[in-house]
Amino acid sequence: MARKLTMDRWMVGVVLLLTLFGLVMVYSSSAMLALSRTDGSTHYLLKQMLAAALGLGLFYLATRFDYRHLRHQAVIWLAMTLCLMLLAAVLVAGSRWLNLGGFSFQPSELTKLVLLIYLADYLVRKREKVRDLRGFLLPCLGVLLAFCALIVMTPDLGTTVTIMLIALCLFFMAGVPKRYLAAISALGALAVLALAWISPYRWARLISFLDPERDPQGASYQAIQSLTAVGAGGVAGAGLGKSGQKLFFLPEAHTDFIYAVIGEELGLIGCLLLVTAFLVLLWRGTRIALRAPEPFGTYLAAGITLSLVLQAFINMGVVLTLLPTKGLTLPFISYGGSSLMVSLLAAGLALNVSQHGT
Repeated sequence: MARKLTMDRWMVGVVLLLTLFGLVMVYSSSAMLALSRTDGSTHYLLKQMLAAALGLGLFYLATRFDYRHLRHQAVIWLAMTLCLMLLAAVLVAGSRWLNLGGFSFQPSELTKLVLLIYLADYLVRKREKVRDLRGFLLPCLGVLLAFCALIVMTPDLGTTVTIMLIALCLFFMAGVPKRYLAAISALGALAVLALAWISPYRWARLISFLDPERDPQGASYQAIQSLTAVGAGGVAGAGLGKSGQKLFFLPEAHTDFIYAVIGEELGLIGCLLLVTAFLVLLWRGTRIALRAPEPFGTYLAAGITLSLVLQAFINMGVVLTLLPTKGLTLPFISYGGSSLMVSLLAAGLALNVSQHGT
């Protein structure tokens, strides 16, 4: 029988610590860039602090209702998100951002969370047909691929890959036959290669990943500078605020490649502590999913946990050149208001599930 519980304090603590640490690193990695572009070194920090304040408000609100009510509005949220994605893909083609009255927002970040809610609801509603290709898998894939196509048009291939990886994990949890999962994985890999082939900059990124020394001043420049930053940090790091690569050598030092700055300033120790924080998030999120009172809560908590942790490890893999370059932020850490607010909202929903148990 379900009962009201207290929130998972471990997860609350790690989310708040990651958010605070992110603010520190955003300032450290962006201060000189802000001085060169604006009148003060705190420009990006102040914007990130505003996003953190709004995100923490969403985080709190997400814990204050019964998450099971989300099931009744899943289709409505999906339709609203579809409208946002159409605006981004069609009206503002070639940009990931919607500018609303001076406020920029990245619809794909919210889309990822809404698709998780939809998937969790769909897997529960159709659980009796989970082995039926036409009655279960194809309709769900149709919805996912429609949204992924819009996200690719913005263009954002990294988020598309992340969404499909999470969907595969949830399908596996639901009991979808392995032969279907293998077929989806193979077709997905071919689709990614095809999208890279028809896009010169994506193909250049893939080639530079396979052979970084081929174009050190071009497609491989960012990866080489990233490795230089991480290598310069050594074990203990150069010290907070003392990164040299962030001084206009490493592109996107405060966003997608902030982990490289962490490696240079805080060294291997700082990098491992950050990895540990995300592993704690994975542990507590998995625990919440396993203790959820019903399947919808299990799928929702598992999907949110996978979304945050998988994106974090993909970002770290890109920084360490273990993966091709993708435009994915490091959750809670990288500069970006959309990413931070949606990450905090998602964490709040997972904590909502933790307040219910059996």
